[in-house]
Amino acid sequence: MSQTQAEKTTDDERASGDGEEENQEKVDATPDQRPPAWAARRDLIEHSPRNLAGGLVHGSQYGLSGGEVHGNVNIQVGTYTEPQPLSGEIPTNKLAELSVVFAEGPRFADALTRLRDDHVVILSGGMATGRRAAAMMLLHRLGLGRIRSLDSDTSPASVRHHLEMSAGYLLADITVSRTRPLQQTHLLAIREQLISSHSHLVITVPESSAPRDVDHVAWEPPSAEDIIQAHVISQAGEAGWDRVRDLVPVRTFLDRDHTPMEATAFARHLVAVAQGTALEEQLTSLGEETTQAQIESWLTGDKPHLRDKAFLISLSVFDQAPYALAAELGDRLFTLLNKTENPGSPEGVPVFGSSRQTRLNLARARGYRSTETTAWGPVHQYMAAFNDPEIPARLLDAAWMLYPSARPALVAWLRDLSADGRPLVRTRASAAAAELTKADLPSGLAHFVEPWADGKKYGSRLAAANTLTLAHLVRTPAIPEILHDWCVGEDKNRRWTAIRAYGLLGPVLPGEALTALITAARAYGRKENSKKAREEDEENEELLELIEAIQLLLLAARGPVLTEVSRLVADDLAVRGPLLGAFLLACEQHGDDAEARPLVLEWYCEALDESSVEAGELTSLLRVALNDRQHTDQALKTMGEWVGFAEGSPDVEGALTVLLSDLAQDPAECRRLEHLLRTVSKAGGVPVAERLLVAVPGGVLSQGARR
Repeated sequence: MSQTQAEKTTDDERASGDGEEENQEKVDATPDQRPPAWAARRDLIEHSPRNLAGGLVHGSQYGLSGGEVHGNVNIQVGTYTEPQPLSGEIPTNKLAELSVVFAEGPRFADALTRLRDDHVVILSGGMATGRRAAAMMLLHRLGLGRIRSLDSDTSPASVRHHLEMSAGYLLADITVSRTRPLQQTHLLAIREQLISSHSHLVITVPESSAPRDVDHVAWEPPSAEDIIQAHVISQAGEAGWDRVRDLVPVRTFLDRDHTPMEATAFARHLVAVAQGTALEEQLTSLGEETTQAQIESWLTGDKPHLRDKAFLISLSVFDQAPYALAAELGDRLFTLLNKTENPGSPEGVPVFGSSRQTRLNLARARGYRSTETTAWGPVHQYMAAFNDPEIPARLLDAAWMLYPSARPALVAWLRDLSADGRPLVRTRASAAAAELTKADLPSGLAHFVEPWADGKKYGSRLAAANTLTLAHLVRTPAIPEILHDWCVGEDKNRRWTAIRAYGLLGPVLPGEALTALITAARAYGRKENSKKAREEDEENEELLELIEAIQLLLLAARGPVLTEVSRLVADDLAVRGPLLGAFLLACEQHGDDAEARPLVLEWYCEALDESSVEAGELTSLLRVALNDRQHTDQALKTMGEWVGFAEGSPDVEGALTVLLSDLAQDPAECRRLEHLLRTVSKAGGVPVAERLLVAVPGGVLSQGARR
């Protein structure tokens, strides 16, 4: 399959019986553009969810700092689990119970004023925000003797005919549509009848159905703490609330996002703790249980719609990423899921369906403005993130483990994403595959890791390496054993995959990673005496991957790896070549800012200031590289670049003075370094190169003799 054909593959074809092979072909057909390992590592760190790859960074973490969150945070909580909106009078005891624990939201007073003056008010709100409880309390606060609930299926045109007696009326979640809208003329007739019968009416509508041309009040629920406080004080008093308000399970619960039903259930348990009839430990698991119940309610049954379920799963993969990305790829997943659910009658994707805010409210997520890291620098985007950071992983786990019928679509979807042209999408596909592998190791390996590792192209194997790396970070069992077996095994592609994963896992598994990589390096070290073999190895992709993996390991784990590499270079000729190649590659590596000092130069300056043994080990490796025929030119090039960074930097100049003095131990070394400094001085006009000659024994005398 050509690249063009792969790109034109339809969603229906992806979901067909051989869809998994087609997606793998698409991965293999992608142009094999292989960036350096350091660049691929940077993509993994920058684009992994929730700073998952922070464990791969030596001494620092990337991502949000100090828990700061940008944008609006909408915490949806409520008050009371109200009865279903059936026609008839609402029992007065239910109203009395609700009034005791009800906490007013920020728009309650405004809605009450409108109801008192206009006799009718429309209250709109998101799903499960407690808008019906608020409607009942609005009517109750007016002191109306009776409150009647009208059938939600009552048409807007016929509402006025049900308002003949003097009472308060509640029409919860009136059924409206494009063919049966709620219009201003209906409200005028309703208001006329209400005034005539001395009655008041509250109509509630879902946020997505709020009439555009009719005034309405957007309901905002009170804070979770206010609601729970009201429940506890009503039954245990102020003293009871003071005893429980700062308990760890209470603060943990309030840090997460919960529906009114969940907040009410927690409050009832908390009342028992405050009254001494239950233990604090019983609260600990309650928040976890309610979160799991919410996730299963999202995925089970007819509501929400399958398209919204696909969006929820997509958002769990693209949490803290651009909203548009989660929506776009969620629709792609919906097409695949619908192919499984309705194979004979595939459904199209509504182009202009639910609003952005409605979908975020459903997901209990927040939208905020932030920047996305791209190859061209930061780009401003509208981002989306779950309010509860535990939901993404748990939602993926539930979809994978509790609903196996969704697996074919999820597999095809993630394989498709792994071949996407956007680094963020590819990285998140690997992160999601890692979570699914944690949930079910054999299935994760069979569906994702092994097919990717066996792929023909670099991008496919990189997806496998990233998945194994992230799977270990989320504590998937047996990953070190798998990596070791692959690294020393006979399968070339899987060996390549394990080598890259070991390089990425340096800060986490420095000892195991170095041992495995050295074992692989010995296979190449044995060829050192064969010029032909060396020339072939220079073109060998696996050897390059091995060298880059050791480079990543050295830069990430530093001290312990440096000591072992220094020892092996001195004592083991079989691995000297790959190790020196990796060390010099590390010496050339800058940080994310190409103008910054090389990382190993910065490392040497720090080690010298701290009188660390690492300074001597770095010097020893450089000296061996300068005297090794296969690496002399590369080592001299590195030293020349470092001299350039000494110009205008007294600390670097001082460090290089010490380094050059330690490197020049015999006449041949002195001549080599002297020639280097003179070449840099003449070619680049770098005055510091002339000054550094004093560090090379005989360098200044030779300069005077030439003059």
